Amino acid sequence: MSENPTAAAAGTINIGGDLTVNRIGFGAMRITGDGIMGPPADRERAKAALRKAVELGVNFIDTADSYGPNVSEELIAETLHPYPDDLVIATKGGLLRPGPNRWEADGRPEHLREVCEGSLRRLKLDQIPLYQFHRPDPKVPFAESIGALIQLREEGKIRHIGVSNVSEEQVHEALKLTPVVSVQNRYNLNDRSSEAMVDLCDQEGLVFLPWAPIQDSDQLVPVRTAADRHKMSTRQVALAWLLGRSPQILPIPGSGSPEHVAQNVAAAAIHLTSEEANAIFNLAA
Repeated sequence: MSENPTAAAAGTINIGGDLTVNRIGFGAMRITGDGIMGPPADRERAKAALRKAVELGVNFIDTADSYGPNVSEELIAETLHPYPDDLVIATKGGLLRPGPNRWEADGRPEHLREVCEGSLRRLKLDQIPLYQFHRPDPKVPFAESIGALIQLREEGKIRHIGVSNVSEEQVHEALKLTPVVSVQNRYNLNDRSSEAMVDLCDQEGLVFLPWAPIQDSDQLVPVRTAADRHKMSTRQVALAWLLGRSPQILPIPGSGSPEHVAQNVAAAAIHLTSEEANAIFNLAA
């Protein structure tokens, strides 16, 4: 492994045919306060984490209006604007925040329009490169919510549409309505409920953004074994495994610490053997 690995070591991935980014991103949920509410305890440290990510070649940042709410987007703009030419910022809309660690779906077209326009203002963007429907709302027909994003794209306010926390059936429904470029679902070594979704993204050429990508990996024996062999942390091995799982996976680990950001990016340079990767994959068998 190189001495100072950057996100470029993971290779690149294409989003929507016209955006190419390094295949280690940054998830900006953790630059907010406890319970993903309010400002971070150490604002300057959170800003340093964002700067470190970009310094290390990360050019894909994932956020949402509900992170804070608004705090994550505001910090991104405060820290990084004017943005590097190659930086792709993805954000999401469709969740309300009634309190810490509480999330409620709101997929009404008028709400999605309102929060998308708010994200444009906070991020200081003329167009959001990737806008994702954060979670289907059981009270609103899925097609109506997607229709709102189609209209926003037609108006030039968003460039590409993504979906999040969806089923395979909902992905197929969305694809019948419009081109969709990405899916963001929970997926990690301990939660493989989206295994079939990863395969679907492979088939359809969609980017898969796993959220909570490195959660609860430290107690898994094959992960610890690989970590010892590579002299890396279990979190880094978990990220390396995701990179090897599918070329369509774009991990978005997040942290409010610049040191942790550097450790996450270093995973881009880890290459697991097929035996190590298979032993980890078979944990779900």
